[in-house]
Amino acid sequence: MSFNDKVVIVTGSSSGIGAAIAIKLAEHGAKVVLVGRNQKKLDQVARKCNNPLVITAEVTKQEDVKRIINDTVKHFGKLDILINNAGISNPSSILDDNAIETFKQTMATNLNAVVHLTHLAAPHIIKTKGNIINISSIASMRVTAFLGFAYNTSKAAVDHFTRSVASELASSGVRVNSVNPGPVKTDIVENMGKTKVEEEAFWAGVKTQTGLNRVSDPEEIADLVLFLASDKAKGITGSAFVSDNGALIKSN
Repeated sequence: MSFNDKVVIVTGSSSGIGAAIAIKLAEHGAKVVLVGRNQKKLDQVARKCNNPLVITAEVTKQEDVKRIINDTVKHFGKLDILINNAGISNPSSILDDNAIETFKQTMATNLNAVVHLTHLAAPHIIKTKGNIINISSIASMRVTAFLGFAYNTSKAAVDHFTRSVASELASSGVRVNSVNPGPVKTDIVENMGKTKVEEEAFWAGVKTQTGLNRVSDPEEIADLVLFLASDKAKGITGSAFVSDNGALIKSN
């Protein structure tokens, strides 16, 4: 697969799945735009890419979203691919006092930002006959108690948004798909403040909840994203691609 001369925005690319996607795209010749909140982590990823455009931004802020698209087109002259990867998880019960605030915060990042970025990016992607990939989750297909009602709802909405926009943009030659990972070993547990022992115990437990008794690395999800973003997937749009090691089919 070659992405030579392709301009790709990857949100949430300072670590985890987003970083893996950006690095692999750069390895395949893409002109990558790294977007994230943590400048230090973005710089670390940037060192593994070839002359990327680094944008420190908060995708829930309208002015930042506009800046992401405008700076990309100003710097590279076009936009071919948008990968909406940025997401958060705030586990919460519907009975919690802060349930509504948690819901609003989660939807702001996981759904509203995806809609806003797609809205502003679509006219440019129509010009290049490019495509859009939204990073969703198997939580859109099966309720995951650990991640909470807000996250589950946001990802279900992302899937349907993906299908809706795919239907609308198909006549313009633009493909829109989602990738729905199961457990992926990132820094998410570490960021929760867990100890090393707690982190290892968590991933060991998660592994037993999958049919293949394993947890994916971010690079595996990146491989799938690159396939969908490439011309090898030119006939695929409006689809949700699951990579979950059999978590959805795991029988108790």
